[in-house]
Amino acid sequence: MTSLVASSTAPVGSRDYGELSQLVRKAGLLRRRHGYYAVKITLNVLAFAGGWVAFFHVGDSWWQLFLALFFAVMFAQLSFIGHDAGHKQIFRSGRANDVVGFWHGGMVGLSYASWMSQHTRHHVSPNHEDDDPDIHIPAIAFTEEQARERRGFFRWMAKYQAFFFFPLLLLEGFSLHVSSVKALWRRDLRSRRVEMVLLVAHFAAYLSAVFLVLSPLTAVAFILVHQCLWGVYMGCSFAPGHKGMPTIAPGQRIDFLRRQVLTSRNVRGGRWVDFAIGALNYQVEHHLFPSMPRPNLRLAQPIVRAFCARKDIEYSQCGWLRTYGYVLQHLHAVGAPLRQADR
Repeated sequence: MTSLVASSTAPVGSRDYGELSQLVRKAGLLRRRHGYYAVKITLNVLAFAGGWVAFFHVGDSWWQLFLALFFAVMFAQLSFIGHDAGHKQIFRSGRANDVVGFWHGGMVGLSYASWMSQHTRHHVSPNHEDDDPDIHIPAIAFTEEQARERRGFFRWMAKYQAFFFFPLLLLEGFSLHVSSVKALWRRDLRSRRVEMVLLVAHFAAYLSAVFLVLSPLTAVAFILVHQCLWGVYMGCSFAPGHKGMPTIAPGQRIDFLRRQVLTSRNVRGGRWVDFAIGALNYQVEHHLFPSMPRPNLRLAQPIVRAFCARKDIEYSQCGWLRTYGYVLQHLHAVGAPLRQADR
């Protein structure tokens, strides 16, 4: 990641964003898509319930590992709905969205309130070297300064972190669960008691089902396959949007429009990509209009891209595999000074 250079004054940037917002609003792209979400949520829940019916029907068998793969996909799809609810993409009412968000968080064993608190800070300051929690991860250094600050084992990891990136994603599912449980100890956590009931119910039901139906060895294998693949799925869905893009150094001033566009990257692809990663492939549009319903992001993309071209604002987009190449190249470059220092 390279640091951005402030490219406009605040008044100019505000006018630009206001102009773009008018174009998007006139196109009707901020209207809620209740029908879409009703169908999407219903199909997800039916598929999720059907998976558990199949789980109990198959019984104690190694064939259950294929269902572990299925549940990894379902956990990600349910998480995407929770993400949309957190951004008020489903309903205009915050309370209605929260009901959906808490419900979906409970189904996958995540603290919806804790995750949204972190995710909101990310949206306010994407790729900000001080303020974005998504680029402050102990196991990964996203800037050379972060790499230089690492000590001991984490410093050694930073040297070769590009090689560890995908293996580390295998632990992401477990990390999300652990973070959610730890969040319950925070007395300022919103709806803490609700979260506590939902998470206890989730883990009790999940572990009871797995260990009552499967033999101990098969149960452990099922959990590992399920949770590890879910972690990879989630990491591969969220990482392309910002990793390897320019960062904003402390003290830099940049208007909202350029802050969101210049730090974000879109991923090319058809509707199967939209489905696979919950339309997070339209990261630029999502960051500019977080409450825009998921199916409208595809429609907003040509409007935003044309507007950025007129305003001479760099708009980043590449293929799915290429974006991971950029991510790995960046991580390898960040560790280069540490590798050179050891020579």
